[in-house]
Amino acid sequence: MEVTFKKARLVKHTNAAADAEEEYTPTDGWWALPEPALLLIFERLNVHELLQASLCCRRWHSIANDDLLWRQKFQENFRASPSVPLKPGAESWRSEYQRLSTKIPFVQAQRLEPTVENNHGHTHQVLHVSFAHNGEMFATCSKDGYVIIWNSQHPCKEKYAHNMKQFSWKYSQYSQFNQSDTLLLVSGVHFGSPQSTSGEIAVFYLGATESHLRCRVVNRPYDIFGTWFSDQYLISGDLHWLAHLVSTSVLWLNKANQEIDSEHVPIMSQLYKFYNRNASSVRAIMVARCPWLDESNDPLAKEEEEARRPSFPFASNDEAQGAQASGNPLSHAASLRRTRSATPEENFLPDISERRSRARPGDATIHYLEEYRKAVEPTNEANDEEDEEEYDSMDVHEEYDEMENSIPKYLIFSTGSKTFTPHQIGFKRIRNVYFPKKLDPGPSLKERIAAKRAAAQQQQQEPRNDPDWWNYDSVKDRFDQVDKVIDLHGHIIGMALSPDHRYLYVNTRPWPKNYVITNPLEPPPIAQEIDIHVIDLMTLKRVGNMLRAHKAYTPSTECFFIFLDVCAEYVASGAEDQHAYLWDRYYGISLAKFKHSDVVNSVAFNPKDSEMLVTTSDDYTIKVWRSRAKARAFNIPINVSESFELKPKK
Repeated sequence: MEVTFKKARLVKHTNAAADAEEEYTPTDGWWALPEPALLLIFERLNVHELLQASLCCRRWHSIANDDLLWRQKFQENFRASPSVPLKPGAESWRSEYQRLSTKIPFVQAQRLEPTVENNHGHTHQVLHVSFAHNGEMFATCSKDGYVIIWNSQHPCKEKYAHNMKQFSWKYSQYSQFNQSDTLLLVSGVHFGSPQSTSGEIAVFYLGATESHLRCRVVNRPYDIFGTWFSDQYLISGDLHWLAHLVSTSVLWLNKANQEIDSEHVPIMSQLYKFYNRNASSVRAIMVARCPWLDESNDPLAKEEEEARRPSFPFASNDEAQGAQASGNPLSHAASLRRTRSATPEENFLPDISERRSRARPGDATIHYLEEYRKAVEPTNEANDEEDEEEYDSMDVHEEYDEMENSIPKYLIFSTGSKTFTPHQIGFKRIRNVYFPKKLDPGPSLKERIAAKRAAAQQQQQEPRNDPDWWNYDSVKDRFDQVDKVIDLHGHIIGMALSPDHRYLYVNTRPWPKNYVITNPLEPPPIAQEIDIHVIDLMTLKRVGNMLRAHKAYTPSTECFFIFLDVCAEYVASGAEDQHAYLWDRYYGISLAKFKHSDVVNSVAFNPKDSEMLVTTSDDYTIKVWRSRAKARAFNIPINVSESFELKPKK
C-alpha cells in the first residue's frame, strides 16, 4: 500500500514538471527560432556578441558552439585560407580562435635594461638571444662584450654574466645551450682591423650556483658561429686561402673541455674540409638531429648518380663597420668591399613594385605546398618528450655513443658559388664520426730530420708543381663533397630549425629577377623586404615561402643577420623596421608585431612555453612578451601599447 502511494506521488510530480515545462515553453519568439535561421543571425554577430548570446540558454549555447560557425569566424577574422583544414590535434575551430586570441605572446611583460635601481641588462646593441632546452634560462649576446644568462620565470632576472672583452673580444654575437643545458656555447668577434674575420668560441659551465669557463676554441670566420655536435662536442671552423678568390673551409670537432690529464689525449679532430670559390665560405653552421631519417627515406640516395658526375661542389640547384654599425655584419664584407660602395638606392630591387603588385593587398602569409600540412602530426609534443626521454636514458648507460652516430644528422650551412655573399644552403649527411682517443706521436725527431732532407733533395731534382686551385676537377679529391645545395637567389641572413628538426626556416633578401653576376665581389642589389623560405629536411625540397615578410633597408655591402625562431605553433623573426613579427606556423597567417626603437636582431620562443617570446634590439633592450592568459595568471599589467595585431578581429 505504501509502495503504491509513493509510486503515485512520483508520477504526479513528474507530470507536474512536464506541465510546467509546457507552460513556460513558448511556441514562437526568439527561443523557438529554427536552427538555420539562428545560425544566420549568429553569423552576423561579432565574436563578443556571439559569446554573450551563448549565455542566454542551453539551446543558444549549443548552436553558438557550432564548429562550422566558428570556422567561418576564424577564417573571416584571421583571414585564413578556406582551403586550410583544422590543425591536426586541435580540439575545435573555437579552441583555435581562443588560442590565437589569448595564448599568443602579445603583452610586454618586461623590458630588461640597466636602470638606476639595478644594473641588469646590456649597455649596447643586443645581437642574439637563445633559450635552454628546458626553458628555464635564456642567454643574450651584445656589442657591450657581455653574455648574460637570465632566469626565464617571471620576473626574469640576471643569473650569470661574463665579460668577454677580457679575452680580447670585440663583442659576443651568438650563443647556444647544449642538449643537457649544462654548457653554453658563446661565439664572438675578436678585436682587430675592419678586415679581420677572426673569431672565437668560449664554452661555459652552467651550474645551480656558479658558472665558469670550460674552454676556448678559435673560429674563423666569425660568422661560422659554431654549433653543438653532441652534448659534449662542438663544431668550429677555420678558413685558408688557396688562391685568388679560392679558399677552403675546415670544420673541426672539439671537446667541450680542456684535457689536463695527458698530452696524448686529443681535444680536436678535423670533421670536414670544403672547397670555396668566388670568395665565398661556409657560414652559420647548424646540426639537425633527424631520428626519422633512415636509408629507406634518404633523399640523398636518389641523387647518388647525379652526385657522381663531375660537377662543381656549390653549383646552383634551383630545385633542390665601427662599433656604431647596426647589427652583426658579414665577415668578408669589409675585406672584399670595393673602394666605391654602391649607394643604398642602387642596392634595392628595381622591380620591387612589380613584386608587390603581384601579391594580394595586405598579404603576409606563409604559403605552403600541400605536402607540408599533410606531414603535420598532432603528436609533435609527445614525440619531443619521447626524444628527451631517449636522450636522458642514454646518459644512464655506462657506455654510450658520445658521437651520437646512432642518430642520423645533417650538417647545414649557408654558402655561395656565384659571389661572396651567402645565397645557398648546403647539406652534408653526417655519417660514422670517430673522435680519436689517443694522439699519434708521429715520427721521431731523427726521422723528421731525415724526411726533411729527402724532401729538399727531391725538390732540387724535380721542382714541385702547385695544384691548380681554380680547376676544381683536378683537386676535388682533396675535399669533402657537399651532398645537396639549394640556391635561394638572395642574401641569406638567418636560419632556424623547427623543434623536431624536420623543417628549416630561412630569412633571405632576394636578388632582382633575371640577375646576372659578372664580378663575384659585386653581388646583385638586394630587396628592401625579407622573404621566408621553408625547407623540408625529409625531402630536402622547399615546401613553403612568404614574400615580403618584413622590412630591411641596408645595402648588400652592409647587410647583417636577422635571426628568426620556430616553435611548435608559431614562427617569429626580427626586422630592420624596428619591429619583430609573429606568424602562426600551421595556418601561415600573420598575427602580431612587437615594437622596438631600433633594428630587432633576434627573437626566441621558450621551448617549453610558446606563450613566451623574447626579442632583442639595437636599442639596447631585451623585451619579454607573454600571452594575455599568462599575464592574467602572473598578475602582469596588460601592456599592449607596443604590440599590434596584424589582422585585427572584427
